[in-house]
Amino acid sequence: MSKVALITGATRGIGKQISLTLAKEGYNIALNYRTENNELEDLKKQIENLNVKCLPVKGDVSSYEDCENMTKQIIENFGQIDVLVNNAGITKDTLLLRMKKEDFESVIDVNLVGTFNMTKNVAGYMMKARSGRIINISSVVGIAGNAGQSNYSASKAGIIGFTKSLAKELASRNILVNAVAPGYIETDMTNVLSDSVKENILNTIPLRKVGKAEDVANVVKFLASDESSYITGQVINIDGGMLM
Repeated sequence: MSKVALITGATRGIGKQISLTLAKEGYNIALNYRTENNELEDLKKQIENLNVKCLPVKGDVSSYEDCENMTKQIIENFGQIDVLVNNAGITKDTLLLRMKKEDFESVIDVNLVGTFNMTKNVAGYMMKARSGRIINISSVVGIAGNAGQSNYSASKAGIIGFTKSLAKELASRNILVNAVAPGYIETDMTNVLSDSVKENILNTIPLRKVGKAEDVANVVKFLASDESSYITGQVINIDGGMLM
């Protein structure tokens, strides 16, 4: 029977690439999205062309009720969830003194609380199956921090603590929990940066190049596979050597 992977925030950037990469490996894919968009139908077709099933599930990960409903929908359709990739995330960058309270709270709610909401709902099914992989998308700024991103850095640092604690809780049930921490990856989120900002970032990367969404998706593919069966509670940086 084909395994089932649920990817949150799946229609763009890193989430989209993870969905396609796992589909190529033969996983049936549950695509979480928050708002209707043109990319969704196109991505569904691309996935189904790989001879696997694709189920789009609409919901806001910051809503516990939405996560509960999405999980039930996936179980009703597929009967299982073998891999959960908590990828959904937002940024609202500004210096702390200019940051509104709601800018801090909304980033924490989507990035960190959303990871809890989705994991809490899926973990019970994985525990019954005594098997599963939970892969959380953190960031290098959750380790090193970044000026103007205190909200985002806090959310991504929280994901690391959550990952390590959960790995200890779920290991006895053969559920592996790991995080990946991307560095500067070329996405819609980074394309809006000015050339001077991009150049400054490149100067901090020993490999002197920008990462691709595929670089992240390939590590997720490994962590989802049987080849990673002795790895849990880890954070893997995908950053061209930015942090060492």
